[in-house]
Amino acid sequence: MALIRLIGPDDAPMTARPYFAEGDPGPIVAALAHVPELLDAAMPFLGTVFSPSALSIRTKEIVVLRTSALLECRYCVDTHTVVARDAGLTRAEVVGLRGEVEEVPFDDPADLALLGWIDAAAVGPGAPPTAVGERLAEHFTESDIVELTLLVGATLMLNRFATSLGLPTSPETLQRLADDGLVPDAA
Repeated sequence: MALIRLIGPDDAPMTARPYFAEGDPGPIVAALAHVPELLDAAMPFLGTVFSPSALSIRTKEIVVLRTSALLECRYCVDTHTVVARDAGLTRAEVVGLRGEVEEVPFDDPADLALLGWIDAAAVGPGAPPTAVGERLAEHFTESDIVELTLLVGATLMLNRFATSLGLPTSPETLQRLADDGLVPDAA
């Protein structure tokens, strides 16, 4: 259950209404609409970080889903499970990223280096180990590494935001998860 009431289009402050113009903008926007100046600052940043770039959508979804699973953000795991499947990740890869099996079913060295970086950057204390960064640098450019690291950080921020406020997963997303046999554990 959400800690706060999610703002709807009819009760959105005037400056937040453009975010509702094309329909339901989702719980993150509906929560941020309580403070429209935060909405105006956050959405361009998040749009830039999460939108298409030199990194493939598959790579970005590996980062977002793995980070969200490590932080146990149910909203983000649910939502990005669907996005990851749409981005071409297999069901087995998604289950592995969600931490539901012991071994993540990836064998590509770049994917494995990326997973090591995500794990170290998302939950490790202090800086990631040098060897983990060196391994990542074997497969990604410096600009990729900057973007990947910012993506981990932005995902961490959204994970804490969504978890702390108890943002709900949409019924449509829950149905997609059920259809794919990926319904979250009842918690």
